[in-house]
Amino acid sequence: MNKERVSVFRKEHFNAAHRLNNSTLSIEENKAVFGKCNNNNFHGHNYELIIKVTGDVDPLTGYVIDMKILGDIIKEAIIERFDHKNFNLDVVEFKELNPTAENIAIVIYNILKAKINEKYELKIMLYETDRNYVEYPA
Repeated sequence: MNKERVSVFRKEHFNAAHRLNNSTLSIEENKAVFGKCNNNNFHGHNYELIIKVTGDVDPLTGYVIDMKILGDIIKEAIIERFDHKNFNLDVVEFKELNPTAENIAIVIYNILKAKINEKYELKIMLYETDRNYVEYPA
């Protein structure tokens, strides 16, 4: 039987704060580059996260991946780790890494890739606002 590749999607959300800042730039340069996102007191977003998993349909289950298992992995590895946190202060991956949407998506991808079977292709879409989102890998 020919295997059929299908993509399945899981949508989650979390709330988090951050400050965009590059320590190699001056205060003035950071304000010029990052504007309001460089606020010393941080700012927050209601992030929407979409995880795309592509793989072969299992002839036994009819699944690409069990969505309950995928949801549990995302909840434990991402949501519990990031929800209601300050990326700059509370998340170890961003101690030295500027928590832009691009970098957050890459970090999420790397965390999930280590927990999901390598037979699957993985893609992350992270919405920082209704109008601004990133996709990784591109």
